[in-house]
Amino acid sequence: MNDIIVRVNDLNKTFNAGKGNEVPVLKGLSFEIKRGDFVSVMGPSGCGKSTLFYLISGLDKPDSGYIELCGKDISKMRDGEISRFRRSDVGFIFQFYNLIPNLTVKENILLPVIMSGKKIKDYRNRLDELLETVNMREKAAAFPAELSGGQQQRVAIARALIASPQIILADEPTGNLDERSSVEVMELFQRINREDGITIIQVTHSREMAAYGTSVLHMKDGQFIQSKQDSVPYLAQ
Repeated sequence: MNDIIVRVNDLNKTFNAGKGNEVPVLKGLSFEIKRGDFVSVMGPSGCGKSTLFYLISGLDKPDSGYIELCGKDISKMRDGEISRFRRSDVGFIFQFYNLIPNLTVKENILLPVIMSGKKIKDYRNRLDELLETVNMREKAAAFPAELSGGQQQRVAIARALIASPQIILADEPTGNLDERSSVEVMELFQRINREDGITIIQVTHSREMAAYGTSVLHMKDGQFIQSKQDSVPYLAQ
C-alpha cells in the first residue's frame, strides 16, 4: 500500500474580487502527507487554509496543480465519480455539524449508508461500535435539537466514520464549541487516529487545537511557512 495518502504539487487558486481583480489565495503549494498521520493545517482567517481543504476534498477545483488523494488523481474524476469516492473513502467534519434536524442520532450516523444505496442491516454492528466510540449510545434515539454542541459534533464524527474511510477531513471542527467540548473532540480524534490508523487532516486557527496533531503545517498568505515551535515534516522540496 502506498505510504503517501495525500500528494499535492504546485497548487494554485485565485478568486475574482470583481472588476477584473483576481486575488491569489493559494500560491504554488506542494506537500505530501503520510498514511496514518494526524496533520493540523493552522493559520489566521483568510490565509487560504479552508480553500486548501475544499480543494483536497474535491469540493472545489484548483486553477492549476495536481492533487492525489488515496492514490487517485481527483482532478480527473467526473462529478459522479468523485461523489462516490468521497462517500466511500473520505469522511467530512465541519464546524456547524450539518446534522439533519428531523433525523435521530442513529439515523444521522447512517445517512451516508442510505445515500450510497447500501443495506442498513449490514452496518448495525458498525453503528453500535461507533455509538460506543463517541459515547452517544444513550442518545441514539435523540434529535439534534436535544443535544449539546459537543454531542452534535461527536455524532458528526461517527457519521464520518460509518463507511470506514481512509481519511478524515475536518474544517474548524472545534470552532463552534466551548473549551471542554473542544478538548473532548480532539481527544476523540487522537484515539481514532492512534487506534484505527485513520489519517486525519484538520484545518484550524487555534494553536491549542493544532497541537493535538502529530504535525502542524502553518499557512500565511496562501503559502506554508516554517514555524520555530512546530516542524513541517512533509513539505515537498
